[in-house]
Amino acid sequence: MNAVRTVLALGSNLGESRSTLADAVAALADHPGMKLVAVSPVARTAPVGGPAGQPDYLNLVAEFETTLDAHALLDHCHDIENRHHRTREVRWGPRTLDVDIITYGSSRINDEVLTVPHPRAAERAFVLQPWVWMDPDARLEGVPVADLAARAADLSGVELFEGE
Repeated sequence: MNAVRTVLALGSNLGESRSTLADAVAALADHPGMKLVAVSPVARTAPVGGPAGQPDYLNLVAEFETTLDAHALLDHCHDIENRHHRTREVRWGPRTLDVDIITYGSSRINDEVLTVPHPRAAERAFVLQPWVWMDPDARLEGVPVADLAARAADLSGVELFEGE
């Protein structure tokens, strides 16, 4: 299979989020079917949706070349989440790690387990702004990601994370 460019969004707001994100990117890349192309700076973001009172998130976006098919990539993402003790108890609730497939080449997938492009990516600044920092010319379904980020309702809750 030819390599496909894929953009993944990672987020964490429980535990040692900064090191979790770094470890997760390394673990994603540590697969024979994955090659890391670029990774964004880390953003600190206010929670969007989910229960009130949860901590801020740290988010980043990473681009890979992969020879995994989209469903095998999803399985790999879930494996990395599970290694970081991800639980799915409350929708949009706090989590140790979330790994979402944002794009998989130019593919459009909509089945019972996977929707690509990610159905809410185009409106979420916590995905879009780090993506712009990583690749200012990025496009999502033909639309400049920078334009989408500028229009996102949650943009004011996204800032460059300087801490370690």
